[in-house]
Amino acid sequence: MKPQVLILMGSESDLPTMQKAQDALKDFKVPCAVKICSAHRSPNYLHKLMQAHKDAKVFIAGAGMAAHLAGVVCSLTTKPVIGVPLSAGALKGMDALLSTAQMPPGMPVATMAIDGAKNAAFLAMQILALSDKKLAQKLAAARQKTEAEIIAKNKQEF
Repeated sequence: MKPQVLILMGSESDLPTMQKAQDALKDFKVPCAVKICSAHRSPNYLHKLMQAHKDAKVFIAGAGMAAHLAGVVCSLTTKPVIGVPLSAGALKGMDALLSTAQMPPGMPVATMAIDGAKNAAFLAMQILALSDKKLAQKLAAARQKTEAEIIAKNKQEF
């Protein structure tokens, strides 16, 4: 089955954080692909990846420091792009957060919290659920389960 979500990251060191997005998508049986690609160090390869995965419906891009990956991905598609600023470098992700969030008009990137890869997957699934009733039902059931778990914890004495 073709991936509905393409997860990109700037380097292999980003994999432990971005793995959380892949794991969440797998839990909900949403097909995804994961690739390492730098906006700066391998721009031609990024263009090839975007062409090879043109059928993907949502893109998640995680990068640290200058964090241009999500913005460049956005420039290559009109489909939703979700940026995950990663906590790398001296500023511990603040530079990546601002780089990801401060896109020019007409080039939106949905920006997660620093290292927010799991939420990126959930936002991607919410986007996909607009046209996938089964996925929408799974997401609703997951929220109900989470709420039930919280309520159950309050039956304990602290």
